[in-house]
Amino acid sequence: MPAERPTSRRATGPLAPRRAIAATLRQLRIDAGENLSDVADALLISRSKLSRLENGQGKPMLRDIRDLVRHYGIDGSAQAERLLTWARAAQQPGWWSSYDDEVLAGLDTQLAYEADAVIKRTYALPFVPDMLQTAEYATAILRDLDHRPERHIRQLLQLRERREQVLHHRDGLPPLRLIVVMSEMALRQLVGSAQIMREQLDALAGRPIAPGVHTHVLPFTARPAFSMTARYFYFGYDAVNGARRDVVHLDTHGGYLTIDEPERVAQYRAAHEALVEASLTESQSRDFVRSVNTELYSRS
Repeated sequence: MPAERPTSRRATGPLAPRRAIAATLRQLRIDAGENLSDVADALLISRSKLSRLENGQGKPMLRDIRDLVRHYGIDGSAQAERLLTWARAAQQPGWWSSYDDEVLAGLDTQLAYEADAVIKRTYALPFVPDMLQTAEYATAILRDLDHRPERHIRQLLQLRERREQVLHHRDGLPPLRLIVVMSEMALRQLVGSAQIMREQLDALAGRPIAPGVHTHVLPFTARPAFSMTARYFYFGYDAVNGARRDVVHLDTHGGYLTIDEPERVAQYRAAHEALVEASLTESQSRDFVRSVNTELYSRS
């Protein structure tokens, strides 16, 4: 799989089942000593179709998975049952699939990762991360920075509320854990008005919105570190067949980029841990947020 690629296809459902199928099929083929053409010719399918299956692209058809299970001689095994279970799960639409592409504007892939990742690690600048934003703060960004029409803003606010639910409850999965590092810049960048900033920083300084949410502030006094110049999202998953399937989602001016090559992903994991280490503790961060709020947005 490519180490870094633009995210272009719309994600209409959770991506973890597809990625689990991809990793398993690729390993089965390697273990069998076959190449893509060997398997494609044996099953009378196109090489490109098999390649898409091994790269987690598109919804895998149950019939194709059954044929591959038989081809690799694992029919009736626990591994075969897992593949079929993932194939069924991959057919389920994501809760966000009813939103128009124009509204989502590339956000669908991030929502798909949030739907079934175990943990999300993120670094944010120059704004407060979207899952921690108040409605008024989010509205100001959507209106003033993104220049979204009012009809989009209403839908995106509804979507934001729905996204926050994964921090509290998910069907068949524990709530998503969230570890946030935000630059001090996010606290000082004026968004909307002083009142909006006061309320946003009050929310950050208060109790976490869910038990699994951990927020740290990287102050200006911290030493520079790799990855601190761009916003990214690291999604962690349980291992499949002994291999991790974590992925990094980069937010750039040119759109989202996906990094899934293990060595690059591990680099971002280490970078995020270094950012947390360089940041203030959660308690110190809350105190720091209060001090900035008093300094910049006090009613006096």
